[in-house]
Amino acid sequence: MQPQPAYLLHKRAYRETSALVDVLTLEHGHIRAVAQGVQRAGSKSRAKLQPFAPLHLTWIGEGDLKRLRMMETTQSAVLLAGEGLLCGLYANELLTRSLPVGLPVGEVFAIYAWTLERLTRPAERATALRRLEITLLETLDAEPVFADVDERPLDPATRYTYSPSSRRFSPVTADAPGWDGRTLKLLARGDWDAPGLAGLSKALTRAALAPLLGPQPLRSRELMQRLSQRRRGLS
Repeated sequence: MQPQPAYLLHKRAYRETSALVDVLTLEHGHIRAVAQGVQRAGSKSRAKLQPFAPLHLTWIGEGDLKRLRMMETTQSAVLLAGEGLLCGLYANELLTRSLPVGLPVGEVFAIYAWTLERLTRPAERATALRRLEITLLETLDAEPVFADVDERPLDPATRYTYSPSSRRFSPVTADAPGWDGRTLKLLARGDWDAPGLAGLSKALTRAALAPLLGPQPLRSRELMQRLSQRRRGLS
């Protein structure tokens, strides 16, 4: 096979000197594989197989678990630290947990590479993660449908909650928690980056992603919450 552009999403030790890896590839999507000998001291592949580094990989195998053969990189890893690193870990965990194995997701690959570059800049992190989440949801046909549960257009004067099972919105009383239809219509136009909509965008994408991720909490999200709590304590 021709070498595939790829990124390492997750790596864990396997036996004495190998690793089980999850990688995101341009043409084949999410691949799980064994990287033989990569944990051995002095292994050249060990230095190459790092998160956030553009890779070129080949593999063999007919089942869901492949075996990596070639690992090359021509660029350095995107350097992330602090909050940026936690955002990168979140992106990797999100894709590892939600993407089916072997599903081609070229657009997700492209937006992931775009996201990594923007995670180095604090002002762009939230927008980049929302774009990654939305692209992922659209690719998996799981994005919110901006209509009520009876397929009627959203009423600007009505408040709604989101129903992940139907991917649509249910009206609630005016004093109940929820979002007004006028604001939701802004998101329906694709204005996910509009000023004042950051909180709604984050809450809505989180609700839409929940069925894909299952009940187990994201480790990266817990780390982000701890960082936020620590900062509030210091202030």
